[in-house]
Amino acid sequence: MAVLKANAYGLGAVAVGEALVAAGADRLGVAELKEAAQLVNRFGVPVQIIGGLLAKEIPECVRLGVVCPVPDLVTAKAVSREAKKQGRKVTVHIKVDTGMGRLGIPYFNAFKEIKEIRKLSGLVLEGIYSHFPNANNPMHSKSKEQLGLFRTLLRQLEVEGIVFPLVHMANSDGINNYPESYFNLVRTGINLYGVFDLNGLRSYPLSPSLSLKTTLIAKRRLPAGFTIGYGGTHTLFKDTWVGTVPAGYADGVPLAASNSGQVLVRGKACQIIGRVSMDYLTIDLNGCPASAVGDEVVLVGKSGKEEITIEDWARIKQTHPYDIICSLGNRVERVYL
Repeated sequence: MAVLKANAYGLGAVAVGEALVAAGADRLGVAELKEAAQLVNRFGVPVQIIGGLLAKEIPECVRLGVVCPVPDLVTAKAVSREAKKQGRKVTVHIKVDTGMGRLGIPYFNAFKEIKEIRKLSGLVLEGIYSHFPNANNPMHSKSKEQLGLFRTLLRQLEVEGIVFPLVHMANSDGINNYPESYFNLVRTGINLYGVFDLNGLRSYPLSPSLSLKTTLIAKRRLPAGFTIGYGGTHTLFKDTWVGTVPAGYADGVPLAASNSGQVLVRGKACQIIGRVSMDYLTIDLNGCPASAVGDEVVLVGKSGKEEITIEDWARIKQTHPYDIICSLGNRVERVYL
């Protein structure tokens, strides 16, 4: 399952989904109904909501043929009622909370509730799933405990004759760190872009598929003592070639990159000087004297032998790569190659 929630992390769910289905993705996962409606019946594979479902969304989910989540018995009954009202059978996956603490039937109630859900005539019980909060750590006792709880539930259900065609627990971190969590379906999101969590085992040799580039808009020689940017947080200690780059925090450049991050110009790493503003950042071009207005500026990606990654930005911002990708602004043109 290719997970394309939040418009494929802001990269464009339709374009990304088309490429992934062509590459062999068996189904697409989203967080909510609006995302599902954009993709359902478009690529010939099931589109599945893996998050929650509001009561007011159920009629449209049933009408569209979206694979619905069942995080509790109340939702299951509501979906079944609507299915019968529309003269349909609705394919559902039951979500079990084994320790995420967010959505799903708590594991200690799941056996009893799933036996009740099975009685609902409007549902087709295609799948059952759970979710890891700590799978980036291959030695985390919590993840091993969750797997044990989930397996125990599956065995209990099998004794009752309840077997699901699809069983899934592994997210991107689970795929990398817990092969025993694969069952017969896995969900991957961040790894689709060749990006990993900053911590944890990296089992697959993935290559980044995302780059972010712009163009040098100005190059000026400024004297020692000149201050740069809002707040004057950088003072030139010598005469310096200063470049102006038309990208800022409105485009997803971390504010934390002020006076600390780098960009690439003609294969050279150039220090960001001064505070990153909404629309611009400024760089020290003394190490790249041949640079000129109109040159490509690489914010994420490769230039010559140098490379800046999404993970590099995440470290600067002291966050995780998901946050960086989702922060890329709307005015950044998405180009698919």
